[in-house]
Amino acid sequence: MNQSPWQPISPEKPARRVREPLTRERIVDAAMEVLLEQGYEAVSMRKVAQMLNTGPASLYAHVANKRELDQLLVDRAAEGIEIQEADPERWQEQLKAAMRSMVTVMRAYPGVARAAIGQVPLGERALRSTESMLAILKAGGLPDQAAAWAVDMIGLFVTATAFEESVQGASGWTEKDVTRFVSELRQFFEGLPPDKFPVTVALAGALTTGALGDERFEFGMQVIVAGLATLAEN
Repeated sequence: MNQSPWQPISPEKPARRVREPLTRERIVDAAMEVLLEQGYEAVSMRKVAQMLNTGPASLYAHVANKRELDQLLVDRAAEGIEIQEADPERWQEQLKAAMRSMVTVMRAYPGVARAAIGQVPLGERALRSTESMLAILKAGGLPDQAAAWAVDMIGLFVTATAFEESVQGASGWTEKDVTRFVSELRQFFEGLPPDKFPVTVALAGALTTGALGDERFEFGMQVIVAGLATLAEN
């Protein structure tokens, strides 16, 4: 008896979903997403693993620990830092422009400053920024030791500024809240006993000026660059 050419067709099995391979870049992407949405304190190996639908143990094959993850976050942000090629004739303005670029990047990634505090940035992007900054300092005629310490000091200044701003931002204060706080602070200084704090009382207005905007940051840059200029050897 001939077999019928018509055979029942088995239902097609659903295609098995292929999980995207876990990579260091994907881990940093997820960590940065947590950082921007929930803040630095929320960033943990466990939280990042949850974002990637995996377990924390899977991450350790690519990232050694939370400290290394912090380094990777800082290095990812450093990609946006723009530093000009060193020009001996313009080194002071180039140094200021580099600091402005650094703080702009840190403001764009609130929380990165917290990850950077206490760290020596060792990622390739961060190291390139350090190299470019050192080149500018050397172009300005700074001795080797002064240039080495200056690049560290500049990083601390910019990071501290961005960190303070991120803390204030996390408080949820509006510009109106800040204005009211500054006003109250000025009144506090003005109300201090003038016999004990004569200079503080006299400078109450100056002490509470520039809380909003970049005036204090620009002043800090000017002090740093002017001080470094006195160390130049040429």
